[in-house]
Amino acid sequence: MDRNALIFTIGAVLSSLLLLTHDHDFAGGLAVAIIAFALLWGVSLVLKNAGIVDIFWGPGFIVVGAFYSLTVPGGPTVRGLAVLLLVIVWALRLALHIGLRNAGAGEDFRYKKWRDEAGPNFWWVSFLKVFLLQAVVLWIVSSPLLLAHLGHSRPIGVLDGLGLVLWFGGFAYEAVADWQLRRFKKDPANAGRVMRSGLWSLSRHPNYFGEAVLWWGIALITLSAGGWMSMIGPAMITYLLLKVSGVALLDSAMVERRPDYAAYIASTPAFVPLPRVRQLR
Repeated sequence: MDRNALIFTIGAVLSSLLLLTHDHDFAGGLAVAIIAFALLWGVSLVLKNAGIVDIFWGPGFIVVGAFYSLTVPGGPTVRGLAVLLLVIVWALRLALHIGLRNAGAGEDFRYKKWRDEAGPNFWWVSFLKVFLLQAVVLWIVSSPLLLAHLGHSRPIGVLDGLGLVLWFGGFAYEAVADWQLRRFKKDPANAGRVMRSGLWSLSRHPNYFGEAVLWWGIALITLSAGGWMSMIGPAMITYLLLKVSGVALLDSAMVERRPDYAAYIASTPAFVPLPRVRQLR
């Protein structure tokens, strides 16, 4: 286990302990997430494609968020329902995008590699390494969906407004980045080339940046009701995207698959959008 994976694991364990010892029923959300992903795992065995977990990533938040809204003591709040609505919009767009992208493409290269490495044991390895792991991570990241329902007497205020602006900015940035990349890939002339225009000229992973920003927006909305624990989910997804399964993993894979990707890394920031390094010289 490398340093980043170790830090992420320690953070996940500590976050889980904080949530499970909280006064409200985060444990119920964990159970719902595990059941949902276990059922999805069964489907993946039939289809022989673990990549369906990526399509379910967004909708999984809807499932857990709906559970929290239905079971929270005192009933759901306006703030909590608003946060759930924002998550539904994000989740459905992301699921549609990934579903269209993966249609007819077969299993993602990450899962193919793990399948080859595990051989006949992949059926249970995939449950632990893919589905159960994602269930736990989703549960931690989704913690604002319960925290937003707390503090029934706390009115909507400035933090809610700032969080909403941040969410809309991050959502739009992610959606535009995905749209630009999709158009780029549709052009046969771009086969084997690296996308280096539009938002992709400002950072190598603008879609991940947008996703992190929108979750920090949700954290601001939730902060008034849930306190500092509202930061756990966004911190988890940001570190995951930057150091574990997002930027780090894709950059490593793309260097092997695209000869000019190393030059792209040298000239373009990984995450936060900035002008290219070579343009500043």
